[in-house]
Amino acid sequence: MRKFIIAGLLASVTFAASAQNATSPVGKWKTLDDKTGKAMTVSEIYEAKNGTLAAKIVENLGMGATCTECSGQYKDKPYVGIVTLWNLKANKDGSWSGDGYKPSEDRKFTAKSVKLIDGGKKLEVKGCVAFICRTATWVRAN
Repeated sequence: MRKFIIAGLLASVTFAASAQNATSPVGKWKTLDDKTGKAMTVSEIYEAKNGTLAAKIVENLGMGATCTECSGQYKDKPYVGIVTLWNLKANKDGSWSGDGYKPSEDRKFTAKSVKLIDGGKKLEVKGCVAFICRTATWVRAN
C-alpha cells in the first residue's frame, strides 16, 4: 500500500511539473536562428530578483567559443553567461514583453512578444528594432 501512495505522489508531482511547463516559459530552451532554423544555444529562462523573467545562455551549441561580434561588456567573452532577455513582464494575453540582445548580431531589441506555442513545447520570441520585427522560435530542451 505504501508503495502505491509513493508512486501516486510521484506521478502527481511529475504531472504538476509538466503542467507548469505548458504555462510558464521558465526552464531551458534551444534557441534557433530566426533565419536558418539552426540550433545556436541552450538558454535558461529564470525569475530575476525584481520579479520579472530573464534568459541567459547556459550552453553553446557550436557558435564559437567567444563572442567576437559583441561589443561592450560581452566583447570577446564566452557566449555562456550572456543575458539575452531581461525585464520580461507578463501581458494580459499570456505573453511577456521586455528587452533583448542577440549576440550573434550584437543587436539590442525590444522583446515585443514572448509567448508559448504548441502546448508549451515551443517559445515564439518576437523582437523589434524600431518598426522592423523578426520572430524566432525556441524549442524546450529536456
